[in-house]
Amino acid sequence: MNSFDEFGLSENMLMALRKKGFEEPSPIQQKIIPFLLTAKRDVLAQAQTGTGKTAAFGVPVIEQLDAHVRHVKAVVLVPTRELAIQVSEELNSLKGAKKLQIAPVYGGQAMDLQLRRLRQGIDIVVGTPGRTLDHLKRGSLVIDNISFMILDEADEMLNMGFIEDIETILKFAPAQRQTLLFSATMPAQVLSIAKRYMAKDYEIISDEQKQQTTSLTDQIYFEVHEQDKLEALCRIIDMETDFYGLIFCRTRTETDDVAARLAARGYDVGSIHGDISQAQREKIMRSFKEREISVLVATDVAARGIDVSALTHVVNFDLPQDPESYIHRIGRTGRAGKEGTAITFVTPRESRALSFIKKVSGAPIRKGSIPRVSQIIEAKKGRIKDEIAEAIQEQDLSLYSEMANELLSNSDPASVIAAFLHLSFGEELNYGSYRELKHIESVDNKGRTRLFVAKGKKDGLTPKKMVTLMHEHSGVKEALIKDVQIYDEFSFITVPFAEAEIILKAFRQKRGRPLISKAKPTK
Repeated sequence: MNSFDEFGLSENMLMALRKKGFEEPSPIQQKIIPFLLTAKRDVLAQAQTGTGKTAAFGVPVIEQLDAHVRHVKAVVLVPTRELAIQVSEELNSLKGAKKLQIAPVYGGQAMDLQLRRLRQGIDIVVGTPGRTLDHLKRGSLVIDNISFMILDEADEMLNMGFIEDIETILKFAPAQRQTLLFSATMPAQVLSIAKRYMAKDYEIISDEQKQQTTSLTDQIYFEVHEQDKLEALCRIIDMETDFYGLIFCRTRTETDDVAARLAARGYDVGSIHGDISQAQREKIMRSFKEREISVLVATDVAARGIDVSALTHVVNFDLPQDPESYIHRIGRTGRAGKEGTAITFVTPRESRALSFIKKVSGAPIRKGSIPRVSQIIEAKKGRIKDEIAEAIQEQDLSLYSEMANELLSNSDPASVIAAFLHLSFGEELNYGSYRELKHIESVDNKGRTRLFVAKGKKDGLTPKKMVTLMHEHSGVKEALIKDVQIYDEFSFITVPFAEAEIILKAFRQKRGRPLISKAKPTK
């Protein structure tokens, strides 16, 4: 089904979907919505974050609930406070004019506030396992008459140690209910929960688009020493015109440390992990979603529930613990038809772990080279020139004209502009602002040559298009073209000695700047 109209939904629901801008159902929605609208069987669904799974269960559940009788009719269990708020907001936006009461319950929020809401009457409760169980034991939440029990992000709830809480909560629920279990991965614990607490005839629905979650993501790994990771991260951010990304760290302490060091260097950054208060978390997340901060450093657990579709980058500051975590992390970029970049830092001792992630996940992760200081300075110069050109065209500069004329009447124009650039961008364009790292020279020890290409993202190039361009114009086999790096105005590729000469000859121009040349070694 390619349209929500084909599901037989109420006009109220169709209006709510149109208001949210939903034009056609995602693959997981195409499978789950019609099934839940017609079948009364339990469902075990495998779906990644960002595939529209909240609406997949929210639409049919809301459609089937009777708003005239006030008691809890559905419970949605989620692993984190952030996800409880997010799912609650999503369900509220889907109910339209239907008089359903939907509320989140989670630790960190005042118990009195939640008790008042529950006393007033709630139809759908979205809660974290711990706080939901607290209310069940208090008697402030009664679920013995619910129609739906939904476990969202089940694998993560089990990873966080909620298995006993979940099992206890399920015992409070009536046997005659419909259980919907959603999980990004299917470890043994999730399958065990399904076997013990779902009806024997439960339906298994898999998101066959799983691999496409990362199809728009350019996956790169950089070999760096542990002490060079922050410097490498700064260079990657500085090379981008509009960096907007998540940085994953392994521990809470490291998350704070990385964020503090980035802030000290002048980046707009925030951090989230399990030790911060709910009020802090909500404030930071609001700033990130509104792009008041462009870099968010987080632990895996704290990042659960973050669904920001416009991310340009995901950076694995620390290597994920397993292939499934890797896929889940990088699935946060390269969404909604937009290309994204997933970057992973790998220390020398982690090479075997990376090989395992590559093998099990099947992920096409290519090796990259940390941007050189000269590349960063050139990229910044290009952006400064663009900003000045834009200001000349679009800004009213009359306020500064008199002063400009005075300066130009007394000094050489080039000197005036140079002084202005020094005062305004001196620190930004200072080579000394960057610590030198061990770089790959133009020719490496395997007899390969690094080539500079005077075209980049602004010319529509992607790594795949670059490889195709080189092959079509020179005849060099695509498999020999390695370490492709595409920046805004230029790119780099690495090829064997002989093939480098073939490419240089194929693209040689009689006049003007050559399109391709040998890359200059870093100072």
